Amino acid sequence: MSRDLEPLTEGHWPGPEPAGSANRVYLGILRDLENGSMVPGQRLAETDLATRFAVGRNAVREAMQHLAVRGVVDLSPNRSPAIRRLDLSESLEVLEVAMAMSRVAVRAAAAAYRPGHEGLLDAALDALERAAAASDPAPFSGARRSFYRALLTIGGNRELQRLFPAIGMHVINAQYRSFELQRVRLVYYRLVAAAVRAGDPDAAECAVIDHVAEVGLIIRGLVTTGG
Repeated sequence: MSRDLEPLTEGHWPGPEPAGSANRVYLGILRDLENGSMVPGQRLAETDLATRFAVGRNAVREAMQHLAVRGVVDLSPNRSPAIRRLDLSESLEVLEVAMAMSRVAVRAAAAAYRPGHEGLLDAALDALERAAAASDPAPFSGARRSFYRALLTIGGNRELQRLFPAIGMHVINAQYRSFELQRVRLVYYRLVAAAVRAGDPDAAECAVIDHVAEVGLIIRGLVTTGG
């Protein structure tokens, strides 16, 4: 696979990630949030994190600042840092931004798609299918990110690659763990992949719009029922 077709990896999203030991804390918290070891609303003790990741407290503080910029950590004054917890209106605002950026991403991918991209897109979709078959919803979140990284790689828009990780979907996915959400997402990811393969930006964009609208409805239902 040529370098321009290599999918972006978690540690290689273009953008303001911390370096050195701070990066260990930064990526560790993102992984813990994804696998359920950390949850939205959880307080983050600086000394505990320093001990756990074998880093200095300055590295922890630097990681917290980067996670706050990414919308993962809440650094409210006079309170210890915490994993951000979204109310319904904030959740819907995140989805609104996600839809806008995803529309650009899938249009770019569909317009730029060529036969050499087939393996990259197929691998990402296969990972989604395998994750969806698991009894634990956590692997699907990672597969979902890989799918979007594949789309961003195919589209080739470097500014979008830089900005996309800042969408607060890590918190959305951690806060609303639902097999129904997973099922709906997989349906629409298949539609997006088919439209990208067909080189049809309009169909890809329509699939994203419908996808986010249905996800929003499910989240409203989860909030209403306390799920």
